[in-house]
Amino acid sequence: MGTFVAGAVVCVLAGLAIKSMVRDKKRGKSIQCGGDCRNCGGHCH
Repeated sequence: MGTFVAGAVVCVLAGLAIKSMVRDKKRGKSIQCGGDCRNCGGHCH
């Protein structure tokens, strides 16, 4: 039972991280460009 709970927590955290990355990408931010794709010269895409 503990393994199932731990696995569920990891899945939820991974889902939240992916959701945050997708939302940031839609807002024009990216990790590769220091958080601001508008100033990277198009290398994020």
